[in-house]
Order: sequence, then C-alpha cells, then structure tokens
Amino acid sequence: MAEMETNVRGDLEWGSIPNLARSAAARFGDAEAVVDGEVRLTFAQLADAAREAGRAFVAAGVAPGDRVAIWSPNVWEWIVALLGLQSAGAVVVPINTRYKGAEAAYILDASRARLLVTVNGFLGNDYVGMLDGHELPHLEGTVVLRGDAPPGTVAWESFLTAGSVVDPSEVEARVAALGADDPSDILFTSGTTGNPKGVVATHGQTLRGFADWAAIVGLRHDDRYLVVNPFFHAFGYKAGIVACLTVGATLVPQAVFDIPLAMANVAEHRITALPGPPAIYQTFLNHPDVDREAMQSLRLAVTGAAPVPVELIERMERELGFETVVTAYGLTECCGIVTVCRPDDPPERISGSSGRAIPGVEVRI
Repeated sequence: MAEMETNVRGDLEWGSIPNLARSAAARFGDAEAVVDGEVRLTFAQLADAAREAGRAFVAAGVAPGDRVAIWSPNVWEWIVALLGLQSAGAVVVPINTRYKGAEAAYILDASRARLLVTVNGFLGNDYVGMLDGHELPHLEGTVVLRGDAPPGTVAWESFLTAGSVVDPSEVEARVAALGADDPSDILFTSGTTGNPKGVVATHGQTLRGFADWAAIVGLRHDDRYLVVNPFFHAFGYKAGIVACLTVGATLVPQAVFDIPLAMANVAEHRITALPGPPAIYQTFLNHPDVDREAMQSLRLAVTGAAPVPVELIERMERELGFETVVTAYGLTECCGIVTVCRPDDPPERISGSSGRAIPGVEVRI
C-alpha cells in the first residue's frame, strides 16, 4: 500500500465548482483568469460571465441534474459554458472534438444530454451536420459557441440574451443547493474494449483531487499556464480549468496541438506552466526554430502517458529552463488523477515512476 499523506486542502470549503469560481473571484479579483487571443477575462469577470450563462441555461429549461454536452475545442467560451451549466445545477458531458457524428451521437444518447453546446467550422468540421440522421430522442436544443448557427440552433450571444428573463436569484439558489456529493461531470472512456463508458464524478471528488494535484506539482498564483491538453479530457478540464481556479493561475487555452503555435504562445504570454506528453518537450528541444531564450519563462512541466527518458528530463531543465519536471498518472474511472511524482524526486525516479498516490487514495496490488 502506498504511503498516505494528509490531504492538502482538508475539507474543502467550496463544495462545488461554481463556488470555486466565485471564491477565485473573491481571492484574485482583477488578476487575469483566461487569455484567449484578444479576449482577456479577470477572475471577477469570469465569475460574472458564469452567472450570466447560468441564467441562460435556466431559461433554456435546464434543470438540476440534467446533462449538457460540450463538443468544442479549447476556447474561453468552453470555460464559461462549463461554469454556467454547472451553476444551473447541470452535469457536463464533454465530447472529443475528433469524434465523428456516430461517435458523438452515441455519447449524447447514452448520457441523455438535453442540450448540446458546440462550434461550427473547427478544423473544417460541421459538428451540427454530423449529427444529421442520428436518433437523439433526449436532445432538445443546440447552442453554437463560434461560427455560423445553422437553422434549428441558437448562437451563443442570442442564447445568453435569452437568459435575461431569469431572476438572478434562481441561479444563486441553484448554486447554493449544490453539494460535494452532487455529480459535476460524466467523462466517457476511450472505449478500447467496446463502446465508451460514462464515468460519473462529483464536485467534491474533482475539487479534492485537483487541489491536491495543484499543490503537489507546485502550480502557483503567478503561473501562466498554457493548456494544450483538450478540455474534453480530464487533464485539460480538471488539471487545467479547475486547477487554475484553485490557485489563481492564468489559463491560456490552445485549440490544437501545434508545436510552432505552442512555442509562439510560450514566448508571447511568458508561459511558466506547460503540462503535456514527452513528445512536446522533445520537439521543442529538437526544433530548428526554437528560441531557447524565449523559452526561459518555463518553470513547471507535468508529463506522462509515455516513457520519459532521464536524458529528456535533464535537457528540459538545462536547456529549456524548467525548475520542476514531474510525471503523473490518472484514470478517467478515478476522477482523472491517481499518482503524482514530487518536485524533489530525482530524474531517475521521475523517469521510471509516476510517483506516489495523491492524498486520500491508496494503491493496492
């Protein structure tokens, strides 16, 4: 059995992800929460946007416990939609942006999602059109975050405007009613042994697990965190959005895994935290156009999902300036995180291990 540690947050006072966002607004106020192109939202503005979106979801007929799917790349609207639907008491069902119509339709049907929030035109995809011809008896509406809204759907701005008829006190009451044991999300497994399986996680599980993750890896309020890991995955959603709200780090979303774009984002935004697979760091090191001076803002790397050679860790520290390189391991079925290395672990241990169990988790053989 793995050595147990004391949970770094103890009994979390937030209770739910919407309350975490409100706490972040109170704690970090005018600090930047999200930077996406020309859009810059402070923590206070993000909390206000979540309240507005919450009213829109209530106006759309979303009730506590309903499932709302998000089929979109990493954009700032994804975060607002997440916090809005959860503020209305709903459960988020993220969908992989690489899925085709049949795969997305399966998840929409299996989760009984009442509302779909999506985009139009990402990587040339017509997500709404992909669903044509599929039986979706539970789906009552589709909201388009970006791109043209086809007939039968509603554009995000119009969706938000419709929420103005809802008394703000209704959203306040729904957030107040949320507890740590209420479901926050249903993430579907990859389906390697059959159809994907939906894994239900609660607000409390998510808050505890990723407060611990953030504390163990050393994510800080002054970090600027480039999130290339997709929001539809536990890493992007929980180790990205939730972790940033927990400590007050600035989240910079990147919609596609593109190395030149990632290098440009690191330089432009002075990125300090960059989790990802080992290949991203190896490519940085080997890229003919890499500006090592521009990379020196990098401080924290959390990697895994593939072998991490000791030499790579040493080069990341020596040539890219990383102060901390750790590996982690998680399962969708275990809320997304199970074990994490510690920042003071030597490269040999980081290379050959994903560390020790997070607080509150024991590992048995």
